[in-house]
Amino acid sequence: MALFASGNGTNVQRICEHFAAHTSIHPAALFCNNPRAFVLERASELGLPSIVFTKKELADPAFMLPRLQEYGTTHVVLAGFLAQIPGYLIKKYPRRIINIHPALLPKFGGKGMYGMHVHEAVVRAGEKQSGISVHLVDEHYDHGQIFFQARVPLAPGDSADDCASKIHILEQTYFPLVIEAWVKGLDKPVFPVLNQVETEYTQTL
Repeated sequence: MALFASGNGTNVQRICEHFAAHTSIHPAALFCNNPRAFVLERASELGLPSIVFTKKELADPAFMLPRLQEYGTTHVVLAGFLAQIPGYLIKKYPRRIINIHPALLPKFGGKGMYGMHVHEAVVRAGEKQSGISVHLVDEHYDHGQIFFQARVPLAPGDSADDCASKIHILEQTYFPLVIEAWVKGLDKPVFPVLNQVETEYTQTL
């Protein structure tokens, strides 16, 4: 797996820890479009090779494809990656690129909906729950087939920071498990649509 990230990298670290002893699924490299992202330090500590690239290089198949192939990439996981994936990568890895979004899509998705922007929008809208969505990546932001969601209730008075903390726990708990099921399920005749999870915040601590 090639892991794409742009920021702090807690999901990248959790994914690497989860698959550290796995017999067939391995994080191969970190691909990062932000040279100042803390995820690069995490990758270094984890012994995960890193490739830093510009917006122009992301758009260039002659730059990206050889680097993905160098690490034997068969699957791509977006773990906090803020740029749009170009069409040539989607064609190269059909149904083999997934993203995690920190809300219950199709609500609160699309361009500009990332990080705290999402949680602020959720709280501002007075939502009674939020969660995570894991979906296939297509040519549009947060648009591909959703195959897993986990939900958590929001209490009256919860702030955007409170929402973010609850979502972070969901990400850390479920994303590596969903990745594993996704990779294994791709080899089956029917692509898996995983069960939705209803969870109480206190149950995930």
